[in-house]
Amino acid sequence: MRVVRVMAFGGPEVLVAGEAPDPVAKAGQVVVDVAVAGVTFVETQIRRGLDKWHAKPSLPYVPGGLVAGRVSSVGAQVDPAWLGRRVVAGTGEVGGFAERAAAEVEELFPVPDGLGLPEAVALHSDGSTAQGLAENADIGAGDWVLVEAAAGGVGSLLVQLARAAGARVVGAARGARKLGLIRELGALAVDYTEPGWTERVVEATGGAGPDVVFDGVGGQIGRAAFEVTARGGRFSVHGASSGEATLIDPAEARAKGVNVIGIEQLFAFRPNVERWAERMMSQAAAGLVRPVIGQTFPLERAADAHAAIENRTAVGKTLLLI
Repeated sequence: MRVVRVMAFGGPEVLVAGEAPDPVAKAGQVVVDVAVAGVTFVETQIRRGLDKWHAKPSLPYVPGGLVAGRVSSVGAQVDPAWLGRRVVAGTGEVGGFAERAAAEVEELFPVPDGLGLPEAVALHSDGSTAQGLAENADIGAGDWVLVEAAAGGVGSLLVQLARAAGARVVGAARGARKLGLIRELGALAVDYTEPGWTERVVEATGGAGPDVVFDGVGGQIGRAAFEVTARGGRFSVHGASSGEATLIDPAEARAKGVNVIGIEQLFAFRPNVERWAERMMSQAAAGLVRPVIGQTFPLERAADAHAAIENRTAVGKTLLLI
């Protein structure tokens, strides 16, 4: 079968297409004929050997932790009723950039009829994350919400969830294409690469600042967003695309009257992923949210998919179609 491997830690060019034996389902596993593989920013950092949250895989390795397709074989102790079913499947940290992938049966999520596999991948991964962040931040009707990286996979869904909750939203991103998408989603848009961008946020919120901030960028942008968070507000950290997660001293947070929900919240998400994914898919079926799939690539162009994410040209979710 065709695969893409990471041959060394480094830039996108270390992703090399090749061949590998088909996987065989062990006890408790299935094999999925992969139609779609998700691509994430974290995976680009693992490939570079820079990610602080995951152990380095042994080289060479096949990246990709989430796929969608049909179950083509089952191992011992697996209900044969899974055969032929459309599923989203977690493969762990590796194995998804391939024509076929093995997955534990506990990592399967049936895809509802009428929902496309690309949309299912986006709603299962980014959607469940966005739903968890939204619940933890307790968005209320009338709140002002600031979403950083609002044109990304998670960010674009946070914008929609906040608006569905009755909040008023400011989306921050960089570049005309991303700002245009934010406006299409019904939010005000600011470019956080421009000087004084937080002043525009404060002005938009009537001088009070946002009640809720979703910080997926970190670094100077995350710090600047914390500075303008409204007293009594919530500052939720979920990413560090700048290379550094925002860390707020608890004493400083108390002095500002801000509840900081740190990046460690993500570690507790796993038990709720299936429930949150089901909720997101239900909301998508009801027309309340839609995953933004900004760009797709064939398997052999996995390096281009990683490059698009790293050079900040990607909008919404990036997928490989196999």
